[in-house]
Amino acid sequence: MNLVQITPGAGGMYCGNCFRDNALVAALRRGGHEVLMVPLYLPMTLDEENQSAGTPTFFGGINVYLQQQSACFRRAPQWLHSLLDSPILLKLAAGRAAKTRAADVGELTLSMLRGEEGNQARELDELLAWLKTQPRPDVVLLSNALLVGFTRRLKAELGCKVICNLQGEDAYLDSMPSSLRERVWALLAERCRDCDLFLAPSRYFADTMARRLELPAEKVKVVFNGISLEGYAETPSSESRVPSSPTLGYFARMCREKGLDLLVETFIELKQRGTVPNLKLKVGGGCGPGDEAFVAQLKGHLRRAGCLGEVEFHPNLTRAQKVSFLRSLTVFSVPALYGEGFGLYLIEAMAAGVPVVQPRHAAFPELVAATGGGLIAEANAAALASAIEGLLLAPAQLRSLGEAGRCAVAELFTVDRMAGEVASQCEALLRTRD
Repeated sequence: MNLVQITPGAGGMYCGNCFRDNALVAALRRGGHEVLMVPLYLPMTLDEENQSAGTPTFFGGINVYLQQQSACFRRAPQWLHSLLDSPILLKLAAGRAAKTRAADVGELTLSMLRGEEGNQARELDELLAWLKTQPRPDVVLLSNALLVGFTRRLKAELGCKVICNLQGEDAYLDSMPSSLRERVWALLAERCRDCDLFLAPSRYFADTMARRLELPAEKVKVVFNGISLEGYAETPSSESRVPSSPTLGYFARMCREKGLDLLVETFIELKQRGTVPNLKLKVGGGCGPGDEAFVAQLKGHLRRAGCLGEVEFHPNLTRAQKVSFLRSLTVFSVPALYGEGFGLYLIEAMAAGVPVVQPRHAAFPELVAATGGGLIAEANAAALASAIEGLLLAPAQLRSLGEAGRCAVAELFTVDRMAGEVASQCEALLRTRD
């Protein structure tokens, strides 16, 4: 098959969706498919080989922003438009990119969802013109539902099917002011009717988005996310993992949404109980300009609690560093309190043989049940601390859960398995072509 994967870049920040899409494209290519990966907005920051290398970045972030702000700029001469899309300027913009708050870009989100009728219609024209110079795709894969404004023209002008991934859009949209939120959800539901199929990373998220977007059940399929096991193959089995000291770990974006503040409270609770001698906390993951003040606040809180000396922060690690980081942990937790649709970080920790402890909500119970690689607790510091404490004081259970998770990831959550299931969904869709 000829496939096109369209994925927004997040500039200098680490983005789980970028990681997932990039790994998917590499695996689909290994499976014999012709796949073109098209980046949007800003370059992608990745921990594996960039599968979009050599492809222009469309909907350049500078132009998209200026077109939203100024009707005059939408008619800017081509030389200026091209200059602002230059790789050098986009790279500079990427380095300065901070966290995008939904409340600040609600009108831009609406415009993008309007597609050919939005303020960025010129960008869509350019994307389609370029795609027409490439082999015609059988299926275009959209990274998330915020891109469904492209669908009508993609199908009309390329004669292709369009599959949309569902990846955490609800939390982003729900953080908008109510007046904008209702308009965006309504337009999103309307535009989603143009898509041929939706792929969700968990049954929880499939059901959530099908309900909120009023999607027919038969148009939403579940395909678990997967990871590359390169580097993890050297991870010893849980039977032989003997950490030098008990270490609680976190690896995700260093932000409130992922529950880092709750994990810090959990760690302080554990230290105050004093039942696990020499307990350490290691925090890793993406930390962009917009996250630094939050991390500074947490460090101040840890200092006042007398615990900062037993906490390490490891921002923006390479892939090899990430695997090494995960292998140094005893137990893992990212207690995100919004409706997490999957949690790729859990699969990464389990691949390293580390058991997880997660809150009892969103997709977490589903993933823990599917892997047997951890425990579920109520979503508060005391309950999480008790579950973590119980594991750290029960070495046999700790090893058993770690080994179960490691084996389950190797069987069910590899990127090759994910790619095979995505390809099967594409092939099934193409067989329905009129």
